[in-house]
Amino acid sequence: MDLDLAGRVAVVTGGSKGIGLAVTRALLAEGARVVVASRSRTPELDALSGEVRHVPADFMDPSAPAEVIARAVEEFGGLDILVNNAGGPPPGTKMPQFGFLGLTDAGWQSMFEFNLFSTVRACRAALPLLIERGGGAIVNVSSGHGRQPSGVNVDYGAAKAAMMNLTKALSEEFGPQGVRVNGVCPGPVKTPWWTDAGGAADIFAAHIGSDRDSVLTSVAPQMMQLATGRLIEPSEIADVVALLVSPRSASTTGAEFVVDAGWLKST
Repeated sequence: MDLDLAGRVAVVTGGSKGIGLAVTRALLAEGARVVVASRSRTPELDALSGEVRHVPADFMDPSAPAEVIARAVEEFGGLDILVNNAGGPPPGTKMPQFGFLGLTDAGWQSMFEFNLFSTVRACRAALPLLIERGGGAIVNVSSGHGRQPSGVNVDYGAAKAAMMNLTKALSEEFGPQGVRVNGVCPGPVKTPWWTDAGGAADIFAAHIGSDRDSVLTSVAPQMMQLATGRLIEPSEIADVVALLVSPRSASTTGAEFVVDAGWLKST
C-alpha cells in the first residue's frame, strides 16, 4: 500500500533507537524526509539511507523542541508530520519503579517534563507550521500504562494519561484546520529500555528473583498476560504510526490505537 508520504517532512523525537528508530525507518521507506531528534546518535541511525538528518536534543531542556522543529524547516522547508516519541525514564532515572511512596516531587517533575511537557512544547512549535502547510498529522506515542493504572511506574502512567488527554484536546481544536492528532498506546516493546544492561529486564529479574532472559521470553509476557505470549517488536508500533500520519487516514483523528499484545483487557 502506498501511504502517500513521499516528499513529506517529518520530525521524530527520540528517534535514534527503539520505537523511534523503527518509525524513522518506516517513514524513510515510504519516501518521507525525516529529522530525528535524540540526545545522541546510534550506529543503527547512521546506517539508515534516505533523506534523514539528526539533531542533537535533550528534551529536558524547554527550548529543545522548538529548536528541533526550526531545524526541520531549515533543512527541508517546512513540516508535515510530528511524531512525539521521546519518553520513558528521564535521564538518571531507572524504570520500572515499584510503589508510590518512594516517588519524590523532583521525580514527578522530571517524569512529567520528559513525558508530557516536551510533547506540549513540540506541538506548540509544530502546529502553526502544519496549519501553514494546509494541514498535517501529529502522533503522540503514549503507553498502556496511561490507560491501566498500576502500582508500577505510577508517575509515568499519570504523565502518559495526561498525554492522551492532550491528544484528544488538540484533535478537537485543530481538526477544522486540517491537522489530525492521534495517539498510540504500546504495551511492552522489545527495545533497549528493556534489553540494555541494567534495563527493565534486569530490574524485574532482581525484583522477583529471576534472570533477564527468562523475564524477556516468558516471565514478563506471563505477568502481563500478553495474549501473544511475547513482547512487541518496535516495527509493529512503527507500522501503525506510519498509517496514522498518512493521508490514507484522513478521517482518523482523536483516536487511541492500542498495540499491546493483548495486555489491556478492557477499553
